[in-house]
Amino acid sequence: MVRKATLAKDNQRTISIVVPVYFNEPNLPDTVPQLLALEEKLTGYKLELIFVDDGSKDQSLAILLDYQKRFPKRIKVVTLTRNFGTMAALQAGLTVASGDCVGVIAADLQDPPELFLEMIRHWEGGVKAIFAVRSDREESFLQKTFSNLYYALIRRFAVPGYPAGGFDFFLADRQVIEEVNKIHEKNTNLMTLVFWLGYQAVLIPYVRRKRTKGKSRWTFGKKIKLFVDTFVSFSYFPIRLFSFLGIIYAVISFSYGIVIFFSWLTFGIEVQGWVPMMLVLTFTAGLQMTLLGILGEYLWRTLDEARGRPLFVIDTIYDGSNENGERE
Repeated sequence: MVRKATLAKDNQRTISIVVPVYFNEPNLPDTVPQLLALEEKLTGYKLELIFVDDGSKDQSLAILLDYQKRFPKRIKVVTLTRNFGTMAALQAGLTVASGDCVGVIAADLQDPPELFLEMIRHWEGGVKAIFAVRSDREESFLQKTFSNLYYALIRRFAVPGYPAGGFDFFLADRQVIEEVNKIHEKNTNLMTLVFWLGYQAVLIPYVRRKRTKGKSRWTFGKKIKLFVDTFVSFSYFPIRLFSFLGIIYAVISFSYGIVIFFSWLTFGIEVQGWVPMMLVLTFTAGLQMTLLGILGEYLWRTLDEARGRPLFVIDTIYDGSNENGERE
């Protein structure tokens, strides 16, 4: 399918950039100007910056609204009713974005905004999706190890061919964004979902910079949730693994039961073996509880989808559409 860009009235194409914001007060005074500066380098393009405040309790929203009043034609601020999480905030931003192509970047400047210029050149050449893939990170050894293991497991068991360094910084064609907006899947990984769609893509390697301001809210618990969400959403491996283990364990148990029965018939068996019995019971109980936990993850997500609750709730969109600069 050939991409058909929707041109603005003045024949300028629009690039939208979605930025999720959550407790980014120290970063925004640097991030917003750097993103605004891209327009001077994007000849023939209009720039639309969409900042999604995901329930921040610091001064992030006040800073964003100040910039929005100063640049009403280039900045939109979307506020959610509460904290829904990074993926939901991104999905909210994608529904508001109107650009011919749409980029996603974090608010902490660990990703270089100027890389959008190279992404645009690939998009102009007809590429539907351009992913900035982390070739290295200016992070601790533990963080690197966890990230490398996470993406290795995704590549092996969930999404074959997924970029080895992972990505959360990308640019996609309007067609890709419209497909993403049709999917109302909860508890998922938006980046993996975009890759899963299968559009022609270009990978651009870069080194993710160290965070210099503010404290990251991307906690270990949130990383674990993303890990589980990705595997449950894109892989049947966990549940199939335990189905396989269950069959193997059943075969071994039945075989051992037959051996015990014939030993009893032939030689008789004295009452003994408390330690082996306890080992078998504890191993079996642990295996069963783990399996129930995995089943619970799938069942809980099924229930969450069946409820039909929205992925996010937008409170206000500040876009300069009226004199107050807001619309509901």
